Amino acid sequence: MNGMELGLKYYEECGKRMLDEKFPDIEGYITAGLAGSGSECYGFDDEESKDHDFEPGFILFIPGEDIIDEKTAFSLQREYDKLPSDFMGFSRQKMKPVGGNRHGVIRISDFYGARCGKKDGELTVYDWLAVPEYALAEAVNGKIFKDGDNDFLKIREKLEKYPADIRLKKLAGYILTMAQAGQYNYVRSVKRGETAAAQMSVYKFTEAALHVIYLLNGKYMPYYKWSFRGIRELTRLGNLYDSLEYLISSDNDAKRAGVKAGMIEDVAALVIKELKEEGITDATCFDLEKHAYSVNDHIGDGRLRTLDIFAGV
Repeated sequence: MNGMELGLKYYEECGKRMLDEKFPDIEGYITAGLAGSGSECYGFDDEESKDHDFEPGFILFIPGEDIIDEKTAFSLQREYDKLPSDFMGFSRQKMKPVGGNRHGVIRISDFYGARCGKKDGELTVYDWLAVPEYALAEAVNGKIFKDGDNDFLKIREKLEKYPADIRLKKLAGYILTMAQAGQYNYVRSVKRGETAAAQMSVYKFTEAALHVIYLLNGKYMPYYKWSFRGIRELTRLGNLYDSLEYLISSDNDAKRAGVKAGMIEDVAALVIKELKEEGITDATCFDLEKHAYSVNDHIGDGRLRTLDIFAGV
């Protein structure tokens, strides 16, 4: 059983009854679910995940104090804390995980404010460029077990994916990073015998390629330790997992360097193919740099288009 399944069962068997019996007057204003930090919110948790921060639990998302005041919120949290500490063979932890409590009562404004800097999810162009992708991923991941009469899902919908021009700006920057790190600096570093610089270059190429893959799929890249795990489930270019893993996990001796240089070009060609099929590049070569600037030229907002091409990276 994974964490999401455990959380849902815990809510259905314990949480729902608690709300119905003790908070009938405000139950309708509460959204229940599991989202935010933690591998279970992505469905990525496994046996190794159970060694820390793994417990039966869920979140009760509540609106502002004009609807549910602090005293009532405190009572709600107190009743949540009284729920069974042992459930289906798992125990609730006595200490909060690093980064704060992930379960229990959380204000909607606090949840979104912590992830995108805006309590109502209204982001400006510069906000969209500045907020880390993993934070946006946390804002929209997980599952909702019960929808309440509040703004939780409305804000979630605002943040579900990048606006079209923002996506293009970020794509352009990461594609240019791929060009510089992979198609240019990797080979030059190998020729100079600078194996550390070569590995840094191939790492930068791979990291940028992961961002591009998520962006092409209309998804946010999650926290770095799950970025590889996540592409396995993506439709577009998810099959590049093995190639990208090899690039950052193999040596840069003469034999492997030649293989890796060819692999970089193969990855570049597949990315270019996707860009062309989507109609967001007019370049006709295999130089990722030219495609990066062509993608940037497809941005409709003139102010955004003229910002530095790396503005979204």
